[in-house]
Amino acid sequence: MNSPRFGTVLTAMVTPFGADGSIDFSVASDLARYLVDEGSDGLVIAGSTGEGGSLSDEEKLALFACVVESVTVPVLAGTSSSNTSHSIALTTRAEATGVAGILATTPAYARPNQHGIAGHLGAIAESTSLPVMLYDIPVRTGRKIESATTVELVREHSNIVALKDASGDLVSAAHTKAVLGDALDLYSGDDSMLLPFMAIGAVGIVSVAAHWAGREFQAMVRAVHAGDWVTAREINERLHESYEFESTSQYPNPMPSKAALRSLEFEVGECRYPLGPGDKVLDASAAKVVDRLRVQRG
Repeated sequence: MNSPRFGTVLTAMVTPFGADGSIDFSVASDLARYLVDEGSDGLVIAGSTGEGGSLSDEEKLALFACVVESVTVPVLAGTSSSNTSHSIALTTRAEATGVAGILATTPAYARPNQHGIAGHLGAIAESTSLPVMLYDIPVRTGRKIESATTVELVREHSNIVALKDASGDLVSAAHTKAVLGDALDLYSGDDSMLLPFMAIGAVGIVSVAAHWAGREFQAMVRAVHAGDWVTAREINERLHESYEFESTSQYPNPMPSKAALRSLEFEVGECRYPLGPGDKVLDASAAKVVDRLRVQRG
């Protein structure tokens, strides 16, 4: 297996907001450095965990530049929306910020067929010389990127090099990886699915819980690469509470992540609407999850 160009553990970073609701770039810089110190090989900015849908283009571009200047690991920019021409324009502008790659997500709400999905994602890839990671998350977008579509996209666009798969469809993901081999770096897009995804050839994860459990994800990936599945399963079980905590109906992602970071004394603020602020119950749960994981580390 070739070394993945973006690393094995990437964190889909939250966007810190100040009390007035504006981006706090100072906290973003500090948080980015902290995540790298805790095990992140790369960072994804302005994705769903980064509340990309609530950020303006100018905010996104400034945030991309801020994080790129703060760390030396690859930074991927979330530049896509359901508007193809707008996605192309923002992707083109993002290149100037120094990002290492683009995260291109299946268009939401429009619910296109596979031809439309391929046209949208292919147009984004054609608009940039940067490497592209596709993001398949049907629970948010309403449509899955079928295996045949992924294979077609990778074969027709040499800069499409990775897939963040949050579909939960191991059969499809295994087939895609088997067909494309080292031409595609497969990442689990769901923390709780990392272990089974690595069993079918995934290189690692784009994680939410790595905000507070980056060390554990790195250790799990290293254990799998060393063939030590017993240790990998033990670490996976240790993260069970984090998996259940990181997104629920009452507190959808990234509300729990921001609460966890507040418990770690990062002033990331609350989420913008439509998510909105958390509450004392969420903050108390976050503190328990983070504290128990620290105790387990010894």
